[in-house]
Amino acid sequence: MAATVPPTGLSQQAAPLKRLTGAARGDQLFRLVLTICAIVIPVLLLALVLMLVRGAAPAIARFGLGFAATKTWDPVAGQFGAFPMIVGTLLTSLLALLIAVPLSLGVAVYLTEFAPGFLRRPVAMVIELLAAIPSVVYGLWGVFVLIPLLQRAVFPFLRSLLGFLPFFQGAIYGPSVLAASIILAIMIMPFIMSVSREVLLAVPNSQREAAMALGATRWEAVRTAIIPYARSGIVGAVILGLGRALGETMAVTMLIGNRHDSSMSLFAPGYTMAAAIANEFNEAATPMHYAALTYVALLLFVITVLVNAAARLLIWRVSRGGVSGAKAE
Repeated sequence: MAATVPPTGLSQQAAPLKRLTGAARGDQLFRLVLTICAIVIPVLLLALVLMLVRGAAPAIARFGLGFAATKTWDPVAGQFGAFPMIVGTLLTSLLALLIAVPLSLGVAVYLTEFAPGFLRRPVAMVIELLAAIPSVVYGLWGVFVLIPLLQRAVFPFLRSLLGFLPFFQGAIYGPSVLAASIILAIMIMPFIMSVSREVLLAVPNSQREAAMALGATRWEAVRTAIIPYARSGIVGAVILGLGRALGETMAVTMLIGNRHDSSMSLFAPGYTMAAAIANEFNEAATPMHYAALTYVALLLFVITVLVNAAARLLIWRVSRGGVSGAKAE
């Protein structure tokens, strides 16, 4: 009787095929671990939202959406409104963007288009290091260096030059909305510069070469070809900076003055949502005070998530290269 020869060829081919199709035990375990990690993140986010909603439920039931339009904040009487905080948060963040965006975009354009090669990497490294400085260090620098400088020289000059505007009238305190906006601008500049630089580096050289071939100068090439191509990415960088400014706590708390009031003057003290939570949360004496602060945290969370989601969407669009390039002029 002839001996049966085992199909060694088929068995040797089955093992690699099993690994490729993910049927191997190691692949299944690795996939399970990655799946659990992917599920944990949205579960944590959902738990955070539920905690905020549950903690803010008494304030939501009592004040409703009018909480965001009421100015009164009186823990003794149990009356709470977040309007000055919301105004202070948005105002300081927008002023910080007005200061930081031109400077950040100018540095990014210089590093990508005009700076010599030996200077680009060191300056980029210094910019990235600025983003790693703790906010309390910025706050201390603002208290001991920035505020005295603003109080002695900058604020009087602005009042003498632009005093006809309501934004530059009134007494000069030092800790103020404008001081907090300046420190915020310094803090978000590294983020905007870094992201804008990466976006500008992603612009194809064909855009530069085409503009140069048509007789454009370096500045004209930047203005008409490079920046329009990277427009969506630059907007994404700006929105990322805005998200960073909205959630900043320590430095703003140290420089804004922490007065629950809304004033037209930028020299006056103000309040932000993050500063209110940091100052009052541990001292909340009543359940309604605690619920009102949690309601403020919920509003800040919603605003920050929406801003960052918009930034991520814009950066994803520009990373695909189709949308921005199609709009280049």
